Amino acid sequence: MKHIQRSMLIILIIISHTTITKAQQPTDSLPSLVTLADCIDFALKNQPLIKQSLIDEEISERDIDISLSGIYPQISGQANLSRFLKQPVSLLNGQPVIFQPKNNSNFLIQADQSLFDNDLLFAAKGAKFMRLNSKQNTESNKINTVVAVSKAFYDILTSQEQLKILRENIARVEKQFKDSYAQYDAGLVDKIDYKRASISLNNSKADLKRINESLKYKHAYLKQLMGVTGGKDIDLIYNGSSLEAEILLDTTQSLSYENRVEYKQLQTRKQIQNLNIDYYRNDFLPSVSAFINYNNVYQNNNFGSLYNKDFPSSQVGLRLALPVFQGGRRIQNLRRAVLQDKRLDLDIVQIKNVINTEYQQALALYKTNLNDWKTYRENVELSKDVYNTIKLQYNEGIKTYLELLIAESDLRSSQLNYLNSLFSLLSTKLDVQQAQGSVNINQ
Repeated sequence: MKHIQRSMLIILIIISHTTITKAQQPTDSLPSLVTLADCIDFALKNQPLIKQSLIDEEISERDIDISLSGIYPQISGQANLSRFLKQPVSLLNGQPVIFQPKNNSNFLIQADQSLFDNDLLFAAKGAKFMRLNSKQNTESNKINTVVAVSKAFYDILTSQEQLKILRENIARVEKQFKDSYAQYDAGLVDKIDYKRASISLNNSKADLKRINESLKYKHAYLKQLMGVTGGKDIDLIYNGSSLEAEILLDTTQSLSYENRVEYKQLQTRKQIQNLNIDYYRNDFLPSVSAFINYNNVYQNNNFGSLYNKDFPSSQVGLRLALPVFQGGRRIQNLRRAVLQDKRLDLDIVQIKNVINTEYQQALALYKTNLNDWKTYRENVELSKDVYNTIKLQYNEGIKTYLELLIAESDLRSSQLNYLNSLFSLLSTKLDVQQAQGSVNINQ
């Protein structure tokens, strides 16, 4: 028996430890090496702006429930206790008579049920548009987050690749510096060559230092966009060939305004505004409600005997309320709502023009960057051939060191230009997709 109890205790300890351990593990943690998809997925779950948007959706649901609460019966209770300091006097056959006892008390419970109310009608019709509006705000924030995180990711990759190119450049220039200095020390050449190599080496090291420092800010900015808390560093990983495969985009696709979330938001506002116009038109109609109550009344001149006897009463009925004249307020509200609707029509025209301009600009930049990428890709191969040829000729004493330095500078520039054009192309592709309304937020 003791053995069984001991075994059960051990099992309970293991289960408790496992539960606590699982509870302590973060639900949304980043892997050691982070891809772009990991960054976007983490951002969509942890970015504070998106979390706020999701809370706003819940707040919108609560607002809808509050607005629609008047559909249900409204039950209220009331209790009163009073004593006349001086009892009112009435005349009966010319004689003063006191009808009201000194002490009065009552307990009232009443239920009201709205049968027709303009506010409730507006709330019922507008509920779906309020939900839609809050969801569209969340969608807009998600789109902006995906684009911003992707661009920040590409920016860091650009800097990291620039560091690789500069380190390769520094290694080449250091060797050239040593070779030229050895030739100068042997008296074969003057000091110009190794000094030029020294200048080139210093410039490359300065560029390396600048990019290293800028990477600290870029990592901090990416973590901010993702909603990463604390000082944890993130290591990015990517596949260069897969990135190159993602640069292509169908530029013949026609622009559809309905895909843009900004256009959808204006359409939702337009529908809400139409409901506003109907609301002010219906404001001329009466409101109708039903009620039922039960009232227990206690009266006595002697306070100690006040609650010895009650006089109950109960009522049921309909109530109709119709404001007859309000100084023209309802008419002016209706006219203002119509003017606001016309203004929204102009906002829709304006957003179409803005979307078309954004799309044309993004598409033009994409095509330009695509052409630059193809050009710089070819230039990299050409500059490599030129550098290798001149390097062999310099070693044979055919070419001067200045020509070698120029070839090396051309190689570095073409590599950096190719790299910048690649990630610029990926960024402008995102701009085109955002202008088209085709950014994928369902990670």
